[in-house]
Amino acid sequence: MHKSLGRLDHLDTDFHQSIPVACPIFICRNQQTRAGILPVANQLILSQSYQQSISAAVQNETIRVSNLSNEEFLKLHARPGRIGLSGGLTLIDKAICRAERHLDAGEHWGIWSHAFIFQGTRADGHHWVIESDLQVHHKHIQLGVQENRVTKYHDEKLYANLAILDFGLNDAHIAELLREALEHVATRAKYSVRELFGTLLALRRQELRSRANVMARESSMYCSAFVQHLFRKLNLELAPGIDSKNTTPEDIWRSAIPHTTYLLLREAPQSSLEKLRRRAKARVRLLKRSR
Repeated sequence: MHKSLGRLDHLDTDFHQSIPVACPIFICRNQQTRAGILPVANQLILSQSYQQSISAAVQNETIRVSNLSNEEFLKLHARPGRIGLSGGLTLIDKAICRAERHLDAGEHWGIWSHAFIFQGTRADGHHWVIESDLQVHHKHIQLGVQENRVTKYHDEKLYANLAILDFGLNDAHIAELLREALEHVATRAKYSVRELFGTLLALRRQELRSRANVMARESSMYCSAFVQHLFRKLNLELAPGIDSKNTTPEDIWRSAIPHTTYLLLREAPQSSLEKLRRRAKARVRLLKRSR
């Protein structure tokens, strides 16, 4: 199924065509096979009873929204146990999205550069997230698995694109997921920049993706590796056949496991060549209209 709330007038057809065919916007049931994507039957490495409960709870559905601020979007759709994805236009975001082009047959850049877990509303009245991230504040650096208020993602200049993935977890599985996440907060699991380079190498050499990250470290995980690790604790494979420490945010976005996606998409990072291509197409269209 596919629903649309509001309009996406600011996204032209070229942009829609640049979104990978394996992502849930266009293939809601993800029954097709492409490079690096396995058939659904091979991707659901779950206990039979859990698989049935997940499938009964949700179908693959993408709900696109527009004309909302990040704050409004998060208030509407953030719930405990759901996955958050973000994409921005900083140099780091662009570097990650550029590296993810190796996942796409047409080498389009990825959309997502960060992944995290929604924890829920706490005593302070704020919704909190658990994530593995690198944050630099005045005289203070947070490097590793940490808890942050969701207000961090209200900044639309830093986080232009947001998605929330709901895999239909029940209360018991949400509690187990959050327990495992908080264990990593308590033990101060580190954010591994080194492992990011190992993942980049695996992206360029696809045969390495199923193997252990060549630069893996103990008690260290970057953002999407952390999310993949948590879901594997539930015997739920978001990206089957890929080592958890080689998992990218784009892999999570492309997951074929039944889920609902809430999508707030403003602008996707793209290469200079892609920008030139789009400008050329727009100029051709103008010339045709003027005739």
